[in-house]
Amino acid sequence: MFQALADPTRREIIERLTRGPASVSALAEPLAMSLPAVMQHLQVLEACGLVRSEKVGRVRTCQIEPTALRMAEDWLGRQRTTWEHRLDRLGDHLTHRPDSPGQEDRS
Repeated sequence: MFQALADPTRREIIERLTRGPASVSALAEPLAMSLPAVMQHLQVLEACGLVRSEKVGRVRTCQIEPTALRMAEDWLGRQRTTWEHRLDRLGDHLTHRPDSPGQEDRS
């Protein structure tokens, strides 16, 4: 999922789909690439579960898969919390070290 989101074009597509479903041609319109190239990006997003599409007649409509985005958000939140705790402990350790700069022995 994160590899799929690493590409700026795919992030732009996801951003557009957060406003609601859109046809492939509507998604391709603002992008400076061919329709087949946009389809390849959509295939990557579908393969990782971020987007799903449905074809009705000749129109393929895409929409975001909110469950997948929530999973990514939850994982990022857990990572952020873990690293905040680690950095807090490091800060405490560095502040309370007797041999750290500014902590002169005044005995």
